[in-house]
Amino acid sequence: MATPSQTRRSFVSTAATALLVSASGLPNPVAAKSVDPTPSMRGGANNYRPGAPLVDRIGGGGFWMTGTVLRAGDGAPLAGRRIQVWAHTTEGHERDERSHGATLTNADGTFRIEMPQIVPAFGQPHGHLAYDADYDDGGFETVFLRPVMGKASDTSLNVTFVLNPIG
Repeated sequence: MATPSQTRRSFVSTAATALLVSASGLPNPVAAKSVDPTPSMRGGANNYRPGAPLVDRIGGGGFWMTGTVLRAGDGAPLAGRRIQVWAHTTEGHERDERSHGATLTNADGTFRIEMPQIVPAFGQPHGHLAYDADYDDGGFETVFLRPVMGKASDTSLNVTFVLNPIG
């Protein structure tokens, strides 16, 4: 069975339709996509310490916690947002004050903080991160994350926060 080839008329018709839709002001389905907010993860607030200090590094380092913070809806990067990090590491338990620290996002919404190597707790190597609205004036809802690493030997973990504006 022969498949019909595209005729010049059908090509012109398709192109004209696309041009009319784009010029009409109708929403483009691709451009109309909205970025959904990140839900808080169950267990993410475990051992959270309100107001953990801003630090350059937690402990001796060797492991990188990195991420991006975006605004829900348009996905714009959010600069200056306060992210707290804590985990069970080679230097301390996630309950220990020395295992907690906070950092701020850069102009492009990214952050990175060095900390000791994360080790498994309750059978899983995982970190804890929080955007805490009570210690930030950004007008967004608090979000707790508890990402699990692929394997205990990983030396970095990357997350994305999509923050929902309050009100």
